[in-house]
Amino acid sequence: MKRLIAFFSLLLLASACTPQQESAKEWKLAVSPDGRYLQHADGTPFFWMGETGWLLPERLTREDADFYLDACRDAGFNVVQVQTVNGVPARNAYGKLSMPDGFDFSKIDAEGSDGYWQHMDYIIRKAEQNGIYIGMVCIWGGLVKKGLMNEEQAVAYGTFLANRYKDAPNIVWIIGGDIRGDVETNVWETLARTIKSIDRNHLMTFHPFGRTSSIYWFHNADWLDFNMFQSGHRRYDQTRGDGDDTAQASIAEDNWRYVEAGLAMQPAKPILDGEPSYEEIPQGLHDPSEPWWKAPDVRRYAYWSVFAGAFGHTYGHNSIMQMHTGDKPGGYGAIKSWKEGLQDPGFNQMQHLKRLILAFPFFERVGDQSVIAGENGFRYDRAIATRGSDYLLVYTYTNRPMQIDLTKIAGEKKHVWWYSPVDGSLQYAGEYENGIHTFRFDGPEGPANDHVLIAADSGAKYLTPEQKAL
Repeated sequence: MKRLIAFFSLLLLASACTPQQESAKEWKLAVSPDGRYLQHADGTPFFWMGETGWLLPERLTREDADFYLDACRDAGFNVVQVQTVNGVPARNAYGKLSMPDGFDFSKIDAEGSDGYWQHMDYIIRKAEQNGIYIGMVCIWGGLVKKGLMNEEQAVAYGTFLANRYKDAPNIVWIIGGDIRGDVETNVWETLARTIKSIDRNHLMTFHPFGRTSSIYWFHNADWLDFNMFQSGHRRYDQTRGDGDDTAQASIAEDNWRYVEAGLAMQPAKPILDGEPSYEEIPQGLHDPSEPWWKAPDVRRYAYWSVFAGAFGHTYGHNSIMQMHTGDKPGGYGAIKSWKEGLQDPGFNQMQHLKRLILAFPFFERVGDQSVIAGENGFRYDRAIATRGSDYLLVYTYTNRPMQIDLTKIAGEKKHVWWYSPVDGSLQYAGEYENGIHTFRFDGPEGPANDHVLIAADSGAKYLTPEQKAL
């Protein structure tokens, strides 16, 4: 009888472990064979829909972290980017320090259940429960620029991070943090290589300074799995002479240019905009008297970059990224609390882009501006096209007439729809013969009147004429 009980106990233990093992296998990410996208270990697509929660580890209690991560899940986000530490040391909501003994982490678990790293552990586990990856910016770039971490300390810190989180399924390592890669390069290389020497399970990238891309410094680094750029927070007529020397004021908001530059590099590596203009932040970032970026602007950045060929996108909100409480003015003029920011339209509209991209064959999609016949528009009038073998998507921010070449995809006849980035609704526009046709949504023209034109082979079954939403 005892042997029988032991046998069934082992069976129960094995069955209890199986879902965890399967879950861990599904979490693992890899670069797709063509070097352009990310996928799960089983080959299914992963579309990065990121949220910027920079100060989540420092400013939110566990109860508030639960609230925030639940809201991210409900809004369709599957990545949250955080500043793992924003100071040396950083302090969490419970008053506990990240580095009470400097870069000696041997006694860190003596800090108790609300210790800095115990709290970080909790956040990562909660994110996992919600299907969310944590993009860990290991240390903010400005701290390294100030000399607060050298190469020797980078080895100690990288060893600690890698050993602590190498078995967490939902980690993406982010080196840098709003800094150029030619500033303290040896420290960044040391940190990256230290982590990678211990943890080969997780992908790694570099978060650069505004209007720059990781392709400038680290594209060929063996530790960099995908590229990230920061298109930044300035409008076309704003420049300070820093960042990307090629990003003149005349093209400053054209984040699609960074995507095209990244995809032209060899060997091929995926790329995305890891920090575009945030919702509810002043244009130019530092002067709250300037106009503020709003939901239409964050939608434009998202669709422009993804349709140009990015493998995903990261959204941001001024109040949310700093977890502003709203009791007094915050950084960059923030007024709303972070919980109020969760209700803003841009935060809740990113899910429509994710649903759209995942509704069609994922890995065959390419940015193809030849879909737009004749002369394309300039600045806000520019349309951006992406397509697969038998479908195409064209984003217009101003709803100006567009000439679209339907011969770029398979099929003698095409079904056409209009898709709303605002609410995800679909409107069937009819069946069209092959050739070049002029399309314009029946509505106002001008900035913030954005729509997506969808065309597919009439024999394809991605959508139906009766369908009203994705």
